[in-house]
Amino acid sequence: MYQVKTFNAIAQKGLEEFDDEFQINCSDDPDAYLIRSVNLLKSDFPKKLKTIVRAGAGINNIPIELVTKKGIAVFNTPGSNANAVKELIVALMIDISRNIFEAHDYSMENTKADVSQRTEKDKTKFNGKELMGKKIAVIGLGNVGSLVANAALNLGMKVIGYDPYLSSDAAWRINNKVKRVDTIYQALSEADIVTVHVPKNQETTDLISTEEIKKMKKGVILFNYSRMGIVDNYSVVKAVDEKKISHYCTDFGEPLISNRKEVTITPHIGGSTIEAESKGAIQGADTIINYLKSGDTIHCANLPNIQIPFETARRITIIHQNIPNMVGQFSTKIANLNINIENMSNAAKNLVAYTIIDVAAFNATKQKKLLESINAINGVYKVRIIKHQ
Repeated sequence: MYQVKTFNAIAQKGLEEFDDEFQINCSDDPDAYLIRSVNLLKSDFPKKLKTIVRAGAGINNIPIELVTKKGIAVFNTPGSNANAVKELIVALMIDISRNIFEAHDYSMENTKADVSQRTEKDKTKFNGKELMGKKIAVIGLGNVGSLVANAALNLGMKVIGYDPYLSSDAAWRINNKVKRVDTIYQALSEADIVTVHVPKNQETTDLISTEEIKKMKKGVILFNYSRMGIVDNYSVVKAVDEKKISHYCTDFGEPLISNRKEVTITPHIGGSTIEAESKGAIQGADTIINYLKSGDTIHCANLPNIQIPFETARRITIIHQNIPNMVGQFSTKIANLNINIENMSNAAKNLVAYTIIDVAAFNATKQKKLLESINAINGVYKVRIIKHQ
């Protein structure tokens, strides 16, 4: 029986993915965590924990380096909330360009008998701009960015895309009318609207800061619906005061940017739709099931991607340091117990490696000895033996 512990509100459709082999929130020493936005950065992790799956895109609430050394695989659910974020970006582009928020506030304040006469006179205050024909720079063309780029094209906009790490899968999703450029400065210099859709890491922190804003057109509208810190808010405030940026929209508020009419802050709702939460929960549950039952690591954040057919009686999975002679030591330990290796795969991701070894059946005594001998190898983080279903 596998034990799963959930944090935050996980959509019921996701929980329904688990069959009778899984129990939900019945143990404080679970095999898996299924989480959303809970902050685990200062958490202690149970010894039995094998995987943490984030029902969403960002994993900056998980201490990746720490859990990797504990042999815990970390996954997210890429693309599950992409459409939700795209639709919010499109809605806000229209709202800001047409001054809808200001027009609404005006209408709420002017509700007396002469409202029709007054609004006919005052409505020119809210003259906006159409999106058709405007240029939008989409920085990051992954799951969200590619959808935003295609939606902007459908609105008649001219789309400039920048993504130095664009995967082949993502490239197929992007309309060939998107003008791709080689540098971020090329993308920014032409755009009426700039929207950023990149993961947060060391390279993307302050990706949009003083120098990047200098390259933008005066009066640009800027969106950050990726993560706090990808756009430098200090530089944004200065640019807003100088009217370089006409409006800034973000999902990540802080006092520095609050109470400004040129700044629209939403309370981290980019991916918060009923549909997105259900898709993320379903994808997250399926990821837990697949990893616990097969050891496959497709879309794993901290381990290399390995996926091979599980056709033998037993599968040995080992998370370990990426150093010489590890696989040789594993093979020797297995051979010493007269266990036949039928298939093997090994890959590395930076300082960590992952090995899957498929073997013939063996008894409980050999299993105990094998676990002890592999765990005793210096550099092994976690070893697991999975029985074929």
